[in-house]
Amino acid sequence: MDLLLSTADAALRTLFATPRASQACPTLSTQDTVLTDAEKAHSGALMRVNHVGEVCAQALYTAQAFATQNETLRAHFRRASIEETDHLAWTEQRLQELGQHKSLLNPLWYGAAFGLGLIAGRLGDRLSLGFVVETENQVEAHLESHLSSLPTHDHASRAIVAQMKDDEARHALDARQAGAAELPAPVKTLMKLAAKVMTTVAHRI
Repeated sequence: MDLLLSTADAALRTLFATPRASQACPTLSTQDTVLTDAEKAHSGALMRVNHVGEVCAQALYTAQAFATQNETLRAHFRRASIEETDHLAWTEQRLQELGQHKSLLNPLWYGAAFGLGLIAGRLGDRLSLGFVVETENQVEAHLESHLSSLPTHDHASRAIVAQMKDDEARHALDARQAGAAELPAPVKTLMKLAAKVMTTVAHRI
């Protein structure tokens, strides 16, 4: 019952509460960001996609923590979730600064990601960790593409994305070292297709 309540609480906090970061937002105080309205809209769309990614990360880790019977692994997922909360807070803050909105479909994204995390968790701990590795690898590549697309003088957004990229790479490494299994190629392809749908829709809605 405690696990069920904590899982429900995590969902409500992610979707309806203002996230609080444990680490300061990695902005560059010595470099001002001055953007045109068009640049704000472009950066905002990218940061909205990143915010959705963090909503999904919360759902995935929460579901995987719920599914596993291994208390050590459950603690691993919960630590990763806490670190991802920093990303959630940073991207939400940046969206507000840019005058842009969060995705209107966040409850849908959360529910879909929770379902995937639950399925991964039920397949066994090694495959569940493998799912983390592949997810984080795809997110890292996605963030790299955003660094190429963000305005070069949007120092605030670029600093956040760069730090997120480093953190995601570390999460993938941690999962690999914890005993992750390699996912079959068709599963990786399906994950990429699902991510493509999410990023395309979240860019606008």
